[in-house]
Amino acid sequence: MEEFLLFVVIGFFAQMIDGSIGMAYGVSSTSFLLSTGVSPVIASSSVHIAEVFTTFVSGISHYKLGNVSKILFKRLVIPGIIGGATGAFILVNTAVEIIKPIVTVYLLIMGIVIVFKSLKKIPVNDNPTRLRHAIPLGLTGGTLDAIGGGGWGPIVTSSLIASGKTPAKVIGSVNAAEFFVTLVQAATFILLIQTIPLITVLGLIVGGVVAAPLAARVVKRIEARKLMFVVGIVIIILQLRTILL
Repeated sequence: MEEFLLFVVIGFFAQMIDGSIGMAYGVSSTSFLLSTGVSPVIASSSVHIAEVFTTFVSGISHYKLGNVSKILFKRLVIPGIIGGATGAFILVNTAVEIIKPIVTVYLLIMGIVIVFKSLKKIPVNDNPTRLRHAIPLGLTGGTLDAIGGGGWGPIVTSSLIASGKTPAKVIGSVNAAEFFVTLVQAATFILLIQTIPLITVLGLIVGGVVAAPLAARVVKRIEARKLMFVVGIVIIILQLRTILL
């Protein structure tokens, strides 16, 4: 029971962060699981199975609050699904030491860019014609998310916010698309490894589901530039921690 409650707490705080700033559920949860000696495959699969439930609640909450851009959602979901299934297959069958440093450096740069933009007044651009990069972004984010146990939010959300999109709309759309991406990732993992620690998964699910609707309300109450600053700082801290450890 103590172990279960611990995972509930981890799932709650991870989802509060993810639902509020659009990232870090997978990164924080996976980091904790790896620190306990769980293999990367089991860690990533457990987190993604739990995320099927948390992203469903989070996506519905953001949709009801008007945080979802249908155009951005459509540009992200299909490439994300393809990338997610591909990444899960790669993780199960291939070592990932080469790709982790690349992801870390990319996210660190994106975090710095976002912090810089948050400190100056920038025009917000939600022109649908300038969302073409969302397709390769969704493909890349889905692939690296499955491989690293997290990264969909940091890669996709940070890139879109850094390009000047409204943070609340970006976070809501990315969270909504993430449900479908995570569903495919979880199904792929289950088919490939057929070994899931139930206590870990159930704890993450309970904590995340409780936090998801609360986090969706938080994102509506925070000023856009302040939200961008928080997003950037979180990304920088996470990547510096990865580099130093």
